[in-house]
This record gives sequence, C-alpha cells and structure tokens, in this order.
Amino acid sequence: MPDMTPFANDSAAIEIGDLKLENGHDRIACYGSLDLTRDKAGLALARQLHAVLAAVVQALEGDASLPDAVPPPKKRGTVKNPF
Repeated sequence: MPDMTPFANDSAAIEIGDLKLENGHDRIACYGSLDLTRDKAGLALARQLHAVLAAVVQALEGDASLPDAVPPPKKRGTVKNPF
C-alpha cells in the first residue's frame, strides 16, 4: 500500500494514476481520475486503490467512537490581494 495512514494527519497525500487522495483527521479527500484498464498496469493500479480503501475501511471499523456524521469542512475566508 502507498505510504499513508488514514486519518492520522492533515498532511499526507498519495497519487494513484491521476487520482489524488489527501489525508485528514476527519475525512479523506479523493479527486482526479483513474483509468483501470484491462491489463497488468490496470491490475497494479486496482491493487493500489484496493489497499488504500481497505486501510480506510479498517480504520473506520476500528474506531469505537465513530460519530454518525462529521460536520462539513469550514469555508475558507477570502484574503485581500496584496498586489
């Protein structure tokens, strides 16, 4: 599995193909795209994705204090352009 412990920090990120997965304490953000082709390369990518998702599921299932839902992310304020 690529090196990322789910929900351990707010800084780890991995890429599988063009799919980005960013770690967070309360959510894993996934964006981009991933083509799982019917060949050995597609199989390798599918195995990487499977390993990451299995680790996420294991982390969630192992949390006895798992809430029903987390609040949506806070909207970032605007910053005045310094230029």
